[in-house]
Amino acid sequence: MNEYEESRRSFLTKLGLTIGAGALGVEKLSAKVMNDKTEFPLSADQQQLMDRYEQWMDEFIPVIKAFRANPADLDAQKGIADLSEVAESWREQLTVFMKDDNFARYYMTATERMTKEIY
Repeated sequence: MNEYEESRRSFLTKLGLTIGAGALGVEKLSAKVMNDKTEFPLSADQQQLMDRYEQWMDEFIPVIKAFRANPADLDAQKGIADLSEVAESWREQLTVFMKDDNFARYYMTATERMTKEIY
C-alpha cells in the first residue's frame, strides 16, 4: 500500500465509512447502492448533513486531485488537513445517521460521485 492509499484509508476511516459499512453489515456497500438518491428519503437533519457533505465534496475533489498529481503540493496537503477537520466536526452525527439504511444508502450514493471523480 502506498502513502496515498494509507492516507486515504485513514481519512475515510476518520470520516466514518468504516463505521457505516459495519453498521449495514455488508462487505461492498457501494454494490448495493442505487444510482438515484431520491429513492432514499431523509429527515430534515439528515438532509442538512448531506447538503454540507456534498458541498464539502465539491471542495475536497479538486484538492485531492491536486494532491494525487503532486503529493509534495503544500497547498493540497493543507487543504486535505483543513477539510479533514471539517469532516471530523460531523463525525458523531454521521455515525448516528449511518444506522438508518436510507441515510446510509444516500450517503454512499453521494460518495460514489466523489470516488468516480477522483479515480
